Amino acid sequence: MILRGTDKPVLIHEGARCAMALLPSVCSSTEVNALRERLVALDARWVLLQLSPGTVELKEQELLRMIAVLKDTGRRMLYTDFRQADQRCECIDYQEGSLRDDFDFGPLVLLRVDAFDKVDPLAQYRFAAFYDLRLQSSGSAPFLPFHLNEYLYTFCPETETTGSQFDYVNPRNREVQVEYEVALTNWLRANGAWIDPLALKPAEPLKEEKDRPLASVVIPVFNRVKTIRDAIRSALAQQTDFCFNVLVVDNHSTDGTTAVINEIAQLDKRVVHLIPEETTLLIGGCWNKAVSSPLCGQYVVQLDSDDMYSGPATLQQIVDAFAQQNCMAVVGSYRLTDFDLNELPPGVIDHKEWTPENGMNNALRINGLGAPRAFRRDLLLQYPLPNTSYGEDYAAMLRITREYRLGRIYDSLYDCRRWSGNSDAALSREKVNRNNLYKDRIRTIELLARRSLHSKIS
Repeated sequence: MILRGTDKPVLIHEGARCAMALLPSVCSSTEVNALRERLVALDARWVLLQLSPGTVELKEQELLRMIAVLKDTGRRMLYTDFRQADQRCECIDYQEGSLRDDFDFGPLVLLRVDAFDKVDPLAQYRFAAFYDLRLQSSGSAPFLPFHLNEYLYTFCPETETTGSQFDYVNPRNREVQVEYEVALTNWLRANGAWIDPLALKPAEPLKEEKDRPLASVVIPVFNRVKTIRDAIRSALAQQTDFCFNVLVVDNHSTDGTTAVINEIAQLDKRVVHLIPEETTLLIGGCWNKAVSSPLCGQYVVQLDSDDMYSGPATLQQIVDAFAQQNCMAVVGSYRLTDFDLNELPPGVIDHKEWTPENGMNNALRINGLGAPRAFRRDLLLQYPLPNTSYGEDYAAMLRITREYRLGRIYDSLYDCRRWSGNSDAALSREKVNRNNLYKDRIRTIELLARRSLHSKIS
């Protein structure tokens, strides 16, 4: 069968009572309610929702296979791997923490029609109706969307997708994001995982340690000979009214990075060159190595080895924010640039979706919280970062914001350089899947912990 979903559902298999309809993943409650009414009128039991425009090639046996698995598992939603342009496209498993609104189901999902009964018919979403449908109908065990890892259809897109990993912070998408936040917050409340901002703790008193600098800039690095000098110089250029140092954790570089660090460290004693004994550390492990150093300051501030602070006042602003906002961690804002510091779209990433009133809950929906990130050292000693090279800072921030206030600086403090040597440059689908699977796992852990916290309070 060659299929193309339309706004009005049509039966594609009368025996199975299965219909098909086009429903963009960004859609209104009006569209969802109208679709439900039409499905009921057709007496459909199942519906294939096509989330992206294009054509679908699906055999009758493959459709019946999907319906059978959805019946057997007792779930309300199912998605599968698929073929596109002679390539096999794999999806990832859905977890309880797969709460981000951009979860990639592929272009086609199968739903039981009664899944629509879980949605409030009075909801008035303009953009977030499918996201709300997905959360309300199958957002928690035992009804999580089921991933059938079989290649059951071929998809030919109408147009090439032009999405970006920064779509969720693009100001042009602000109205959409606000609605997604409302949908998630309502779901968290209903599922016992909402964090009351009034219950968050203020900063604990900072113990005076005279022999320790007040702050440390932490730079984990591996084979960044082209950029490490710029990063260290940007840290040393900070103008502060307190003592600070720069902890460069050199994870056994082999390209000349080590020599550059040694050269700078000999000229400026504020640079501490740390080479771990272990050969198993990733970025999170390198951070833990810096934090556990007796030379580490009471505040630790992030700087990636290919990025730069945007001016000499960054470090002072961050340390001041700890006291001004009475918090245990601080996140700033950054500007996307090319290697030569020319601005790239969408420009400044300020994460204004983080609000004191709901940021700790909305954090479960988005894939990052911003940069530069800064922590109280005593807190990271209590909650070490996971030894990974992706999502380690996000995991730490989720854990902290479950319990403590997070400080925010919306001024751009940091130039985030995008170039061919970046670890996140031109990622393959497989690498994107691995990254998303891990961050969903982090969110799953946090969701379960927040539910547990809520049950203890209750």
